[in-house]
Amino acid sequence: MAYKWPDLDPDEVADFSVDWGRFLGTDTIASVVWLANDTLLATNVSLGGVNGDLMLIQPTNTNTVATARFTSGINGTRYKITCRITTTGSKTFERNIFLRVRSR
Repeated sequence: MAYKWPDLDPDEVADFSVDWGRFLGTDTIASVVWLANDTLLATNVSLGGVNGDLMLIQPTNTNTVATARFTSGINGTRYKITCRITTTGSKTFERNIFLRVRSR
């Protein structure tokens, strides 16, 4: 199942989060990896190296919430974002979320 976040204006810088709290129980997040359209996102590098394409500015996480700060993106494009976590209990989980870029 894929979830959907609110649209991102390509001129915005905005945070988008995945709350794993109810799912993890007593386990906690040890590390987080972000992908867009199945491509690993490097911090401050445009997706596919294309200037103006979706960019991950800053990933952060707490014990239960993973947050990605995005900017740019190609207007009218819907990106499949994957949040993949590894827990302190050595389990790996991922969730797919759709993020549409739309000028306002």
